[in-house]
Amino acid sequence: MQVRETAIEGLIELIPRVFDDERGYFFESYNKSLFTSLGLPMDFVQDNQSFSVKGVLRGLHLQNEPFAQGKLVRVITGQVLDVAVDLRPNSPTFGRYETFLLDAKLANMAYIPEGFGHGFVALEDSVFSYKCTNVYNKQAESGILWNDPDLNIDWGISNPIVSEKDQELKSLRDIYPHAVV
Repeated sequence: MQVRETAIEGLIELIPRVFDDERGYFFESYNKSLFTSLGLPMDFVQDNQSFSVKGVLRGLHLQNEPFAQGKLVRVITGQVLDVAVDLRPNSPTFGRYETFLLDAKLANMAYIPEGFGHGFVALEDSVFSYKCTNVYNKQAESGILWNDPDLNIDWGISNPIVSEKDQELKSLRDIYPHAVV
């Protein structure tokens, strides 16, 4: 498995070796021993899956302590632009983000550590899979407005389909008023 480091500590892209032949393909999407050897000691306790039609934008979501979640994310079918924003208050890269083009044909994945805001936009009808290091807790739910002008994320599409709940999230400055982005 190839590992692509990003400029943000702990945030990585994983590209598995895909074995193709006339029957189809095979790859390992998770192997605890391999991930541990890559320096990714993680214990996944919950798996989630969503389907989004082309143009749907979900995020930017996170869960606060003590229910913060690390996520291993990938696309089972389709293609998404995945976004992870560093919201760890003491991080030197606080407020910075990375994007990943996750594509079912490439089978690539991203590992998003605890303390990151996360979202994606479906560039095609897509099935999205999340392996989470903590269980979902409604009271710990939080997020940042997807079109926050301080983040200035280029989602790659105009007029995304965004839920009412996600449209009402607060800006980075509203949640972290003393933070410098």
